[in-house]
Amino acid sequence: MRKTRLRARLRPPGAPGRPAYNALVMFKALLLQSLYGLSDSELEEALADRLSFRRFVGLALDEVVPDHTTLNRFRNLLVEEKLLDPLFGELDRQLDNAGLILRRGTMLDATLIETAAARPPSGAVPDPTRPGDPDAGFTRRQGKPGSSYGYKAHVGVDQGSGLIRRVVTTAANVNDTVEADRLICGDEAQVLADAAYHTKARELSLKERGIKARMMRRPNRHHRQLPARLKRFNRLIARQRFAVETTFATWKNRMGLNAIRYRGLAKAAGQVLLAAMAFNMRRWVTLAA
Repeated sequence: MRKTRLRARLRPPGAPGRPAYNALVMFKALLLQSLYGLSDSELEEALADRLSFRRFVGLALDEVVPDHTTLNRFRNLLVEEKLLDPLFGELDRQLDNAGLILRRGTMLDATLIETAAARPPSGAVPDPTRPGDPDAGFTRRQGKPGSSYGYKAHVGVDQGSGLIRRVVTTAANVNDTVEADRLICGDEAQVLADAAYHTKARELSLKERGIKARMMRRPNRHHRQLPARLKRFNRLIARQRFAVETTFATWKNRMGLNAIRYRGLAKAAGQVLLAAMAFNMRRWVTLAA
């Protein structure tokens, strides 16, 4: 059983010291960490100090709180065992069973999240032996000065419910359109996205699957000005897909997902997946109210 194996990896049978913590307790603690944007040390302090945190994770008042190294080791174990994707899928299944996923459309978008690792000189060759993060990437923000160094979270959000159905994490320099097809679920009525996602091949593929392609258009060298029809089309899409921005606003302004705390793509993807799960649970409470 995977749960038993997970416990065994966290603390081998017969190891000295106190018994390993229940895997569900630890996982719930990581969800709280994502929900409130806490570091490992801050999470340890909050579990020791807040009765509501103890109640949520299932720790009795007389039980010892897991320390920050134990919490960090458990999160790394989830990443190494590749368990976060199945856990995200299980939550998606439960949301669907509750009738919360609407499938009216999937809204595609991406957001940059800078890494807390030291920023190397721009253009430097990645070197795993030096401080920084060899998996992170540089990118310039459109319309803003300077550059970002870190990762990019690509999401597919259910239109109407606002629930995240797909999430992919890449280096910041990966173009939005590269991961677009992995964000499309296949059971939605339409796909809404800005012009960065539009290609003729993707539009044709969606039409062949019976999915409406609602991707904004942009001028090109052959048509430097969009016709009035396409300008209206773009405005209509922008009004509908604007809701996906609330996902990123909640991540960054309410959940404190302003930096990737851990080094390497696998751990960065784990942090983003946990944030997506915490976000969906938060939305579940709102939608069920």
